Amino acid sequence: MSYNYLPLDKNHTDFLQIKNLLAHRQMVSISFDAHSRIVKCREYLDQKMRDSDALIYGINTGFGFLQNVRIDKEQLTQLQVNLLKSHACGLGEEVPHEIVKLMLALKIKSLSYGHSGVQADTVNRLMDMHNNDVLPVIYTQGSLGASGDLAPLSHLCLPLIGLGEVFFEGKRMPAATALKKMNWPPISLQSKEGLALINGTQFMTSYGLYNLIKADRLMRWANVIAAISFDAFDCVPDPLNENIHRVRSHNGQVNTAASLRRLLEGSEICAQKKLQVQDPYSFRCIPQVHGATEDTIDYVQAIFIKEINSVTDNPNIFPDEDIIVSGGNFHGQPLALGLDFLCIAMSELGSISERRTYQLISGQHDLPLFLVKNPGLHSGLMIPQYTAAGIASENKQLCTPSSVDSIPSSNNQEDHVSMGANGAVKCKRVIDNVEKILAIELITAVQAIDFRRPLKTSPALETIIAAFREEISFNDADRLLHDDMIKAISFINTYEGL
Repeated sequence: MSYNYLPLDKNHTDFLQIKNLLAHRQMVSISFDAHSRIVKCREYLDQKMRDSDALIYGINTGFGFLQNVRIDKEQLTQLQVNLLKSHACGLGEEVPHEIVKLMLALKIKSLSYGHSGVQADTVNRLMDMHNNDVLPVIYTQGSLGASGDLAPLSHLCLPLIGLGEVFFEGKRMPAATALKKMNWPPISLQSKEGLALINGTQFMTSYGLYNLIKADRLMRWANVIAAISFDAFDCVPDPLNENIHRVRSHNGQVNTAASLRRLLEGSEICAQKKLQVQDPYSFRCIPQVHGATEDTIDYVQAIFIKEINSVTDNPNIFPDEDIIVSGGNFHGQPLALGLDFLCIAMSELGSISERRTYQLISGQHDLPLFLVKNPGLHSGLMIPQYTAAGIASENKQLCTPSSVDSIPSSNNQEDHVSMGANGAVKCKRVIDNVEKILAIELITAVQAIDFRRPLKTSPALETIIAAFREEISFNDADRLLHDDMIKAISFINTYEGL
């Protein structure tokens, strides 16, 4: 089997496949089975439209509150084009390219089940866009997280009909220009296709999976950095004893304690006699706090994997059962709740990290005040903790849940919405903030370790510290610490030795 592409069909797609899709810039392709299902569903819908004059929502009717307005058969194609144009109302920041690529892949995945009524040509063009990096310009604002991610998905699909803008060959350009460069004719949308394209949760799921991938990496970094801080503060190792965690056996807690024991194995600092009986909670309770975040990541990941292996447009077409059913699979409530939970869990990872930074610069446990040799003349690492504290507080503010909000739309036809799109965007901001807080702790912890010399921490941690010191030197006197923090963030992003 080739690892250069990800097959998309009714078979289960897992989290590792999504990680690899982004990490290895894989191409995507539907399977022969998916192609057959798509064609069969389209042929069934065409036959149904020829044989029946019944009103079928979104196929021969208007949308939302206009559900009872019949559309003549000769206007059905124009109806779908009008839908894409009228719903492309996004504003705000542009969606990152990696998330746009995920949106394309996950839209293809949802359509591949053969319950949406699209043409095979439409799905093939979405694959071509993904595989050739013809990436639509999409905006973060405009979705209520129900009725599908209408505005973002409209911007995603406008290039199919030669409208909107794309990034291609490193440049932003009109979609029509990119289509001409690729010698791609615009797709002539058939009945129901516009609705199939913009109904769905692919904006929320793409942001969510991107967030989960980053959260997964930061979870591992949080344990590594906490272990360095643990030794830097010369902590009592008893709270990592496996017997403690055996009698309160939350999976994440047990895993985190085991991880820290492995990371600290062979540490001279950890093995030396301690003067104190206990340490502050930000050190003593690392397994309990980090572990709870790990469990939350696993829980939210399961929600999102279930979602991407689903059909989320409306109505759904079932050729074998000879029915077309209008429902609410586009409603993002499961995702919205999960995203809010992930926000809170990741914010806590940053919150406890900031507290460890604070403790390390406080002049305790034979460490110099602010981790500098001549405090007073030099401020040392005083102010990075201010930055971490400000970011941690921003995260607390961002953790106000989006999912408890709802605003009616479409003349009160769509009277309860999930606001999951807002939750997805702010969740990314929280996770990006956690990365910054952890980077500041890493600078602080490694600086503190250097004050423990000639004692060494564990071989595993010394390897990471040595690599870090190749990028950022010991802070012997005041210097521009912004540059160090940027380098530390880059180190967390690029270091491959975890």
